[in-house]
Amino acid sequence: MFERRNNNALAVNGNTVNGGTADIAITTHGSDWYFAVCAVMTVAGFSFIFLASRKPRSDRIFHYITAAVVFVAAIAYWSMGSNLGFTPIAVEFPRSDPKVRGTFREIFYVRYIDWFITTPLLLMDLLLTAGMPWPTILFVVLVDEIMIITGLVGALVRSIYKWGYFAFGCFALLYIVYHLAWESRRHASRLGADIGRVFLMTGSLTTVLWILYPVAWGVCEGGNVIAPDSEAVFYGVLDLFAKPIFGALLIWGHRNIEPSRLGLNIRDYEGDDVVREKRGTVISSICCFSSYILNLLLLKLYL
Repeated sequence: MFERRNNNALAVNGNTVNGGTADIAITTHGSDWYFAVCAVMTVAGFSFIFLASRKPRSDRIFHYITAAVVFVAAIAYWSMGSNLGFTPIAVEFPRSDPKVRGTFREIFYVRYIDWFITTPLLLMDLLLTAGMPWPTILFVVLVDEIMIITGLVGALVRSIYKWGYFAFGCFALLYIVYHLAWESRRHASRLGADIGRVFLMTGSLTTVLWILYPVAWGVCEGGNVIAPDSEAVFYGVLDLFAKPIFGALLIWGHRNIEPSRLGLNIRDYEGDDVVREKRGTVISSICCFSSYILNLLLLKLYL
């Protein structure tokens, strides 16, 4: 009755794409790991949505942003587990190690699409928690997108020029780290001890993890040092801490913090309707009472 279903994603979706074949690619173990991370991201997303349903609509902004992060990541990990969303790129450094020996390495561009969407959302989680002004948030998000795009372009370049893009991305990361470790942290501490504590916890976690991503890039897409299966584990562990675990800490920290304290004056349309209805009732009552008094006065004058 219970037949074990083997993972045949690699057999269905081979390593030949865009006229090239990746001979340095994930195995079934790497595919299984990607699918496992996809499952964790999906469960986390539905958990955040469930927690959001227990809050007023005006207090759900961090639940929705964090749920969007893990749902997008789940799609990316499903793609990588299915051996899709990659292109073969000739390696700059050929290796003799059998695990990384070959000419073309599998580069998952879908991972960068995920980061291009999710890292700005993660920064919004943090910078909104710190109560940063919108111009600052928009500029930091732009710097983040520069970081992701330069990482993608560098991964797709074979020659030594890939490290120029790597350097651009690292400079962008340094600016983001400065904001998280200094500017935004100081701003959050001024909003209250509880807000400062939440930002310190989640901002520190993000800072440490994001510093490790260039290390992963250097030994994976950049230097072809570790095998694609090890790459899957390296990036997967970082993403698990940076997204669902980060999200759980953030939402738990926000449980008693009103968004209005962060400068987020969010109105609920149903609440607005109730206010309008009450206002209309009051105005109608005043009009009726005024009409009644006017009629009494006219009656007295007539008599």
